Amino acid sequence: MKREIIWFLVAGICAVGTDLSTYYVLREFIPVTFSKGISFVLGSIIAFIINKYMTFGKKEFSPIEILKFAGLYLSTLIANVLVNNLSLKVLPGFVFFAFLCATGTSTILNYLGQKFWVFRK
Repeated sequence: MKREIIWFLVAGICAVGTDLSTYYVLREFIPVTFSKGISFVLGSIIAFIINKYMTFGKKEFSPIEILKFAGLYLSTLIANVLVNNLSLKVLPGFVFFAFLCATGTSTILNYLGQKFWVFRK
């Protein structure tokens, strides 16, 4: 369990770093909703790779895992973007706070979904 949590945190840091840096760059060029969506997808790809192989130790290829992961991340993408937009409506100008709220929400949902559904042993 300790190893799993450490790797989940490593995956999360890498995914959030990708998400945050992409979000900040893209929001200068395209609407914030699209920026957040694209950055979340890129972070999700990083999360899948690290969580599949390192956090949950699944070595075999499984198209079902990819579909489950995509379904989970699609639902948490929607939650992420909605929380980000709601946070910006409540506190305009607090971009980093909105990002943290959105990321926190999707992190909790993603961990539970991966542990108990996508990569269940």
